[in-house]
Amino acid sequence: MNNNDIFKKLRVALQLRDDQIVEILELVDFRISKAELGAFFRTEDNPNFMECGDQVLRNFLNGLVIHLRGTKENPKNPMMVIKSHTASGGEKIENREKNLEARGKKQEERKPFVKSASTGSKPAFKKKPTATSKSKDKKPEKKIEVVEKVKYKNGKK
Repeated sequence: MNNNDIFKKLRVALQLRDDQIVEILELVDFRISKAELGAFFRTEDNPNFMECGDQVLRNFLNGLVIHLRGTKENPKNPMMVIKSHTASGGEKIENREKNLEARGKKQEERKPFVKSASTGSKPAFKKKPTATSKSKDKKPEKKIEVVEKVKYKNGKK
């Protein structure tokens, strides 16, 4: 595992955007552009790929400590900082639930979206069993596959 992999995994785990990473690096007086930063996150076979050096990763980790914990004079709660990274996604969910409530629907009443093999990309909804169709002789309905079978090209099964 190289520095690029570590940097990518930290970015995903903490849900950081490029501009947030640039700000974190500026906390330790390390200047880097978004373009240079984007080169670290590319695949190794990409012509614009750049190897992440030890100095960049070290400065990012030191800046991350300051970003999450704060300074000695101004301490922060790390969990609150991480939640603030996901606030934009969380607000969308809350707004969606408020809109559903305003229309008189609850979260449980919505029908799930299931991709059916027979209809292609059109939505198919699971059928709820009716009260009259309950009998012990009948076989249960065939379940619809939610995920299609995917062939991976990276050598893993």
